[in-house]
Amino acid sequence: MMEILWFLLLSLLPGPGSGQGAYAPAQAQIMHAGQACVVKEDNMSERVYTIREGDTLVLQCLISGHPRPQVRWTKTAGSASEKFQETSIYNETLRIEKVQRMQGAPPALKMSVNETLVVNPGDNVTMQCTLTGGDPPPKAVWSHSPNPMPPNSISKGGNLTIRQIRAEDSGFYNCTAINNVGNPAKKTVNLLVRSMRNLTYQITPDVIKESETIQLGQDLKLSCHVDAVPQDKVQYTWYKNQKVIKTSDRIVITKNDLELPPVTSSLEIIDLRFSDYGTYLCDASLPNLPLTLNSSEINISAETVPPSISVPRGQLVITVREGSTAELQCEVRGKPLPPVLWTRMDKEATFPNGEKLIETPDGKLRLENVTREMSGGYKCQTARYNGFNIRSREAAVQLNVQFAPVVEPKFQDLRLPMKRSVTLRCNMLKGSPVKVATAVWRFERSLLSVPPIEQQEFSEYKINSTRRETSGTYECTISNDVGSDSCVFQVTGRAYNPEFYYDTPNPIESFKQFKNYSYLIQWTQKEPGAVDPVLHYKLELKPPNMKGMNSFVVISRDSRKGFLYELRLTDLKIPQHYEVKITPHTVSGPGDSASRSIRYKEPVNYQSDGTCRFEDDKLCGFVQDKYDTFDWIRQSKVNQSLRRTANTGPVMDRSGKPEGFYMFIEASRPRRFGDKARLISPLYNITSRLPSLKTTYCVSFYYHMYGRHIGNLTVLLRLKNIVSQDIPLWSKKGDQGNKWQLENLQVNPTAPFQIVFECVIGKGVEGDMAIDDVTIRKGECLKRQIPPTKVAAPSSAARHPLSGFRLWLVSFLLFVLLR
Repeated sequence: MMEILWFLLLSLLPGPGSGQGAYAPAQAQIMHAGQACVVKEDNMSERVYTIREGDTLVLQCLISGHPRPQVRWTKTAGSASEKFQETSIYNETLRIEKVQRMQGAPPALKMSVNETLVVNPGDNVTMQCTLTGGDPPPKAVWSHSPNPMPPNSISKGGNLTIRQIRAEDSGFYNCTAINNVGNPAKKTVNLLVRSMRNLTYQITPDVIKESETIQLGQDLKLSCHVDAVPQDKVQYTWYKNQKVIKTSDRIVITKNDLELPPVTSSLEIIDLRFSDYGTYLCDASLPNLPLTLNSSEINISAETVPPSISVPRGQLVITVREGSTAELQCEVRGKPLPPVLWTRMDKEATFPNGEKLIETPDGKLRLENVTREMSGGYKCQTARYNGFNIRSREAAVQLNVQFAPVVEPKFQDLRLPMKRSVTLRCNMLKGSPVKVATAVWRFERSLLSVPPIEQQEFSEYKINSTRRETSGTYECTISNDVGSDSCVFQVTGRAYNPEFYYDTPNPIESFKQFKNYSYLIQWTQKEPGAVDPVLHYKLELKPPNMKGMNSFVVISRDSRKGFLYELRLTDLKIPQHYEVKITPHTVSGPGDSASRSIRYKEPVNYQSDGTCRFEDDKLCGFVQDKYDTFDWIRQSKVNQSLRRTANTGPVMDRSGKPEGFYMFIEASRPRRFGDKARLISPLYNITSRLPSLKTTYCVSFYYHMYGRHIGNLTVLLRLKNIVSQDIPLWSKKGDQGNKWQLENLQVNPTAPFQIVFECVIGKGVEGDMAIDDVTIRKGECLKRQIPPTKVAAPSSAARHPLSGFRLWLVSFLLFVLLR
């Protein structure tokens, strides 16, 4: 009998909806009849089972908790069996039939070096990762964090060699062994390359007495720090007059002063005496590193004084041109002289290299290829290292970067009526200096005489009376000490171009018997009030493949903005296209032209009386809404479904002819309560866009609403402004009788418009609705003609003198008397 050892781990995962409502911790217990070694840990339960080969393993997990947790089974040792399928690992019951032995073991390895390895720069370093277990044999892979593997490294099998190692090659090196059995094995080495840099010192006067100078009888502290790897192995040695200093009751040397950065050596002299004056020196070293760093000489004497800083005379404001080099300078006095740190006064601004702080040894800051963004204040301050460790001394320098002006408007098209005065103004938006030095005006490249200007940010030129002679191009060139920029003005009395109206409904009228068509073009005048009134428009019509043009003249009828002009072009040949050009004319002559193409297409089929009876599938230009729930149906008695719902909807169209069509909505399945269908008319253009000119339209249609489940029929006015707007005009709800009924709606649209017929399904299948004979025409609706009531000839009873009320009254009196 072969026994197989399985390690099964049960994990509880958060259930759906966790984080909402009451919460109870997840708990689990594995139930099995056989023997097992149990390990429980929070929301995990692990057991080790011994089972015979060929047996069936059934495990039941009893769980509790709210929300109800999810279950996941995993095999934590040995290779995964094919019988251990994903379909079962998320069930509360795990069943594995015919268990078989599986060869396999998770990987194991060991490292040839310690977890931390310290080497010298320039060494050749080899680390060996030895595989000690795993079936199938695992593969070892090296990686480096946080950076990629260095270019001077070679990895082969479990060996990693780094040649001529550098300080930047330091980091964590990971050897990982994987064979897809169990968990990967991993070993990490922290590789440190010995290095030292940036040794600094500080002179700290008596802190307790808040002194900033060296005074006899007070304490004095000298400190020394170096950035090293490894930092904690740094060794410091102090010298005075080239002799090693020994500690005494007044001389205290410490390596970890709490008031200083970690691993900083301090030499504290208690009760400073004249004999303590001298030259001090600090050196730093690392074990096994053949390198020693020495600090600068620290002279302690009566001449050792704290620093002061100032800006040399004439250097408070530095002015340079954009693209040149600027040098800012601050002078430091004192002994010793500390470094000078430069920052921008604008705390968010940086130097060209992206840094916010620059250290200079002599107080001079050199900026090359300066830009206008580098203008501003700069602060210099003494460093608190390599000198006195006291409050920094500060000064400021202003840098002004001069650059050529930037003006507006770059170009301005001015349309003016004749004999109108106008002042042209050129503004300097940016520039350094910020004032205009000179301004030169030209008309058609000829110099204009302008009075000298004072120092200001703009220049002006006045045209007293616009005439044809003063129309043209004016240019103003503004200059400062660095460069110049120009404003250009085009002054003219020319009218702006017309603007074609492309949404004209049904512009084409076809005369196929003559192979001709006509086209209605419409346009408005752009900014008509800017110049003198338009006198007339010249229209030029160019036939295809011909050089000549046919010309027309349209007299201007209204100069107000938004007035819509129209002209019907006739005798156009089907199916040719044409080019149309329109030019406005004022007292100043022709203005700007506008052109468009005219192309033939089949017109919308309305009846001769302008009524749409939906007799062809083009629906007179009506379209289905793309954003509703379902569509209207074009239907007649001839093509209607034999399975149509009884007791609802019309039998025939409004004319009563079986072949006549109408628009219809079916309320049967798959329709549901509240579903919408919208039918949208073509776009109608109002004759004028002027609010003062009211345009009236009449919308006439027949509707049929018969059935006990009839929903809503609504008519909407859709205005096509910048944003479309739907305005309810009329609505009916419920059964209106088994008959076609006429409705007239009078509207006054203020913009191009469409009419929308909207049906909303009711609560059952007997809710079919229909519309027919839709007319949308300009003008007021005609009043409904009420047919005269037919009066029958009076009967003999009606002609009797005791008819009606009198006869009843006589009968009542006789009844009372007889009683």
